Amino acid sequence: MTRLNLVLLIAVLASALYLVRTQYESRRLYVELEKAAAQSRKLESDNERLQVEKRAQATPLRVEKLAKENLQMRTVTPAITQYATDSSAPRAAASATVVEKTEKKTGATARQSGGTP
Repeated sequence: MTRLNLVLLIAVLASALYLVRTQYESRRLYVELEKAAAQSRKLESDNERLQVEKRAQATPLRVEKLAKENLQMRTVTPAITQYATDSSAPRAAASATVVEKTEKKTGATARQSGGTP
């Protein structure tokens, strides 16, 4: 009987130690979770603050001011505007028309002979 009591006492002590260890681990994980949640909230607030700063930095007036001061740019006026023309544009449009007409003729000939275009 005393052996049974001794075995049961050891089992109760082992169970108690396991319970204490489990509670300790649970508390440690809870604290870690709270720290992660706090860091997440801090990162979200930082992100919102940075988004506001980004929108403030990208205003058209600020961009124009920086372009004038740092890049020595000036606003566009018709007096200083130069227009570039592409002399090959009419030829490119004409050649595209010729290609379309050729494809139509070739497709019609292939269909008449029973082939696929």
